Amino acid sequence: MKFAICNETFQNQTFATACQIAGRCGYEGIELAPFTLGKLVTDLSRQERQTIRQTAADAGLRILGLHWLLVVPPGVQKNLHINCADASIRKQTQDYYKELIRFCADLGGSILVHGSPKQRNWDPADWYQDVFARTVEFFQGCMDTARECGVTVCFEPLTHAETNFMNSARDTRELIRAVGHPNFRLHLDAKAMCGGEYYPPAEVIKQNRDVLKHFHANDRNLRGPGTGDVDFRPIAAALREIGYDGYVSVEVFDYSEGGETIAWNSIEYLKTVFSN
Repeated sequence: MKFAICNETFQNQTFATACQIAGRCGYEGIELAPFTLGKLVTDLSRQERQTIRQTAADAGLRILGLHWLLVVPPGVQKNLHINCADASIRKQTQDYYKELIRFCADLGGSILVHGSPKQRNWDPADWYQDVFARTVEFFQGCMDTARECGVTVCFEPLTHAETNFMNSARDTRELIRAVGHPNFRLHLDAKAMCGGEYYPPAEVIKQNRDVLKHFHANDRNLRGPGTGDVDFRPIAAALREIGYDGYVSVEVFDYSEGGETIAWNSIEYLKTVFSN
């Protein structure tokens, strides 16, 4: 199994430092949260993009793609939302989303992990059917760009604690079916599966073998895999059973241990689990 890590794990450190640490730890890939670069992707020049790509390559890493897509850097004013009733905001968001796809391709990446819970919440005063239809329309409008760039958008089910829209793989399968494009697939996250699914994580993986494209490893305690009560052995077995050939990427939300410690401990645990 190939392992990757998300760059925001290394809080207050440069992208170059994050890559160097990840490479030393034995990761093969890194995911990039665009807001950590301090600019909107539309403000990053071709040279800056090439530098980011080369920085990862120099550390022996591939940039897999992007996540935290619609979070903007501190101090930047940009109203983004994929399914709100305001058509002008949806259009602005869709235009930016296409730029995210192009940015991903420029970095050599092929995955967009769509979490962004606040930018997909729906107002309960609105009809769910309308929100769903606007979401389908939003992503269908991005698919030509995704196809041209060789990028797959992977929608991530999240728990009710984070968003009120698309809380399970079952819900997300319906969205994938409605969008109806090979460049729109499923992302699963271990923490989220523990709080929003109808079945144990291993079963969710097996049920969605036909649409699963990317996977995040973490624990329900918001820290790295192996730090809490989530048993990754059945998860690893399920990924092997379905022939998953993507990356297992570490994403944490509690950075208190420090990026290097998180990186080392996570990959050592994952290597042990996936070697059994």
